[in-house]
Order: sequence, then C-alpha cells, then structure tokens
Amino acid sequence: MKRNFWAAAVSTLLLSIIPLTGTGISYAAETASPAAAVGKPAPAFTLTDTTGKKRGLADGAGKYMVLEWVNFDCPFVRKHYDSGNMQKLQKTYTGKGVVWYSICSSANGRQGNYASEKVNELMKKNNAVPTAYLQDADGTVGRAYGATATPHMYVINPKGVLIYAGAIDDNSSADISEKANTNYVAKALDEAMANKPVSVATSPAYGCSVKYAK
Repeated sequence: MKRNFWAAAVSTLLLSIIPLTGTGISYAAETASPAAAVGKPAPAFTLTDTTGKKRGLADGAGKYMVLEWVNFDCPFVRKHYDSGNMQKLQKTYTGKGVVWYSICSSANGRQGNYASEKVNELMKKNNAVPTAYLQDADGTVGRAYGATATPHMYVINPKGVLIYAGAIDDNSSADISEKANTNYVAKALDEAMANKPVSVATSPAYGCSVKYAK
C-alpha cells in the first residue's frame, strides 16, 4: 500500500515538472480564466501606462483596438520585434487610427516585469510604436481576457466587441528565419475595416506563458 502511494505521488510530481524543463520555454502553460469571448463585448479595463497615464477600453470608443500581450524576455516576442514584424504592424495600424496597447501581465519579480523607466528604454531600443505600454502586474486584465501567451493578440471593433483572439500568425516557431503565411491580426483588421466578416476569428495562441503571480 505504501509503495503504491509513493509511486503515485512521484508520478504526479514528474508530470508537473516535465513540461517546464528541457527548453525552458512554456507554451501557454499557465492558464487564466477568460471572461472575454469573440462576438461579445470586450471586458472593460483601466491600466496605467509607463508615463503614469490611465488608459483603458474606453479610449477605443469608435475606434479599432489591438491588445498585444508582451514580455520582452520571451524568445517568441523577441522574434517578432527582432524581425520588425510587430513594429510594422503597430506603425501601419496606428497610422489608420487603431489604438494599440502592449500589455505586460508579468508579476513583480517575474520574467518580463520591469519598472517604467526600463520599459521605456526597451521600447526605444526595439523601435516599438504602440499607442502605449500598459502595466498589469496583478494580472487582473490578463486573466479577464484569458491571455495565456506572449504574444497573445486581441482585436476589438469600434463598438467594443471582441472580433479576434489568438496567435499573431500561423507560424508558431521562435526561429526568426521562419516566415508566416498568414498574419491573423492584420487579416482581421483589414477584413473588418472593409466591412467584411472576420474569416479567422480565433486561433490557438503560442509563445511563452504569461508570468502571472503565483
């Protein structure tokens, strides 16, 4: 009886450890409880940006909005910034009036969480041009949206309805040399702006797990 008990305990422990070892990269391993659903009103939120200004969903009233979950220490995020892909999207769509918020839900002391001054340095270094970078250290907004990965992307229409949630594109590799065939965020925005149905409204998010408080 004791042998069976300890065998089961060891098995359970190994199952909890194995997915986190090896590459050091976690594919959305830390789950959230989503309140957000495509086709429904996006959850309201208010967060502080790196200049101390309060920003939120209300800022996008009458406009399209993109929410980008970010962690500059994540290799998947680095892929999209090192290639210039993320900055190109930010520049293209903010130029069309889209409100673009980069949101970090990394808890204090966890990977990707930096003071505002450091974030501003990283933004400048990476030539990032979102509307603002928002701090969500307690994870309230990330959990409300069900953000599980960096990057995890959301598109909200001018009526405040969530019209896309998922991966940035169809290439889940962290290898910068591997190109995507379809960028889901650009596709959703282009279709919606042309008054067409969003043909791909959801996709599995890929990347590093969001480093929520434990």
